[in-house]
Amino acid sequence: MSSYQVKVTEKIVRGEDSKLKVIIVGAGLGGLGAAIAILLAGHDVEVLESASEIGEIGAGIQILPNSSYLLQTWGMREALDKYSTNPKRVNMLSWKGDIISSLDTVESAGKYPGTFYWDFHRANLHQCLLDRAVELGAKVQVNSRVVDVKIEGDRATAVMADGREMEADLVVGADGINSRLREVMLGREDPPTPTGDLAYRLLLSTKDMMNDPELAQFIKNPQVNYWIGPDQHCVNYVLRGGELFNMVLLVPDDMPAGASTLAGNVEEMRALFKDWDPRIQKLLSMCESVYKWRLCYRLGMDNWSHPSAAFTMMGDAVHATLPYLASGAGMSLEDAAVLGECLARITSKSRASKKLALDVYEKCRKDRTRMVVERGNLQQYLYHLHDGPEQEERDRKMRMVPTPPGEALAWRDPELSPKLLGYRHIEDVDRNWPADVKLVEPKL
Repeated sequence: MSSYQVKVTEKIVRGEDSKLKVIIVGAGLGGLGAAIAILLAGHDVEVLESASEIGEIGAGIQILPNSSYLLQTWGMREALDKYSTNPKRVNMLSWKGDIISSLDTVESAGKYPGTFYWDFHRANLHQCLLDRAVELGAKVQVNSRVVDVKIEGDRATAVMADGREMEADLVVGADGINSRLREVMLGREDPPTPTGDLAYRLLLSTKDMMNDPELAQFIKNPQVNYWIGPDQHCVNYVLRGGELFNMVLLVPDDMPAGASTLAGNVEEMRALFKDWDPRIQKLLSMCESVYKWRLCYRLGMDNWSHPSAAFTMMGDAVHATLPYLASGAGMSLEDAAVLGECLARITSKSRASKKLALDVYEKCRKDRTRMVVERGNLQQYLYHLHDGPEQEERDRKMRMVPTPPGEALAWRDPELSPKLLGYRHIEDVDRNWPADVKLVEPKL
């Protein structure tokens, strides 16, 4: 792991004349990231969460070098190290179990000093973000479902389902893929687009796996494994330093219209992979219950912010992507970091000042997030090829050194990987911030 130390962002101390009151709607990974970044920018933050308690469902999450970098800028390295697993390799395997190609994650991250590949249980990452936000001064309210945003002048009012209202200089919609605030912003219904795939997500105890010499290798030598095959694929990796084994099966969507999460049938799930690598059969035999998630995406919005500069959007609510690039949460965290950096540079609470910040935020994020959504859709195609000439060509490209652009192991793609993994939010804001507008407050 690199000895390079990522610089931690100092919290700005600013006067009331330039301190915004910001409401963030949604306490997911992106919403809490936004709370941290905006608090570091010297503003006041209140987070409104619709659920009755703050928590994160799901299982594992992969954090790539671009995200590990910005989490460190938020001063979270020490807290996160307690829960992280560092995979040494990413292996791409055929659906029968033969290795096609591998990526050395230490070598890959080494191109971006101070970064690494991290694997987490989502709940641990989420809790660390919540703890950091609260430490910096965030106020968090549960049972606060926001159903509308009213604009008056350059201020916004969040309206909750129970009739409560809360006014702010800026409302940030971070309410996820099934966003209500996206529809408020657009003034119409706008459901996400189904991808044709769903995900079975399961967590296995590694104690049982250690009794099988073949499966024990997955635990003793932490790696990320992708089995890719006709119409579906499978991903697995170790969590909590070897305590849990995370497995995600991505298969054709058979869920009824309108459903987003359902209890799955274990036998049905096993049957889908009955002819695959026997190790997958062994792993699935240890699973007693499973949920399935419909996978949807969003390509973006024409305008992320309201003309009043009092209301903006971020994360999955704008640009939800397939998990096939392991970058959905990463894009939300980047949104948060860029929004925070733009708001760090404002010198007054005026509409013009806020509008500048939101314009630069959108300019930094729009094309990048569209690129990731579109590449996620390409990954779906590349991973799910049937055996034949196209599949053989895909595998041939993955074995090439160096590999060509567009190859299926995307984190090694010579065109994509530097853009994706080497992203630095402050440099992006610097490139897009008008040269004649400077931050005057010192960072104390």
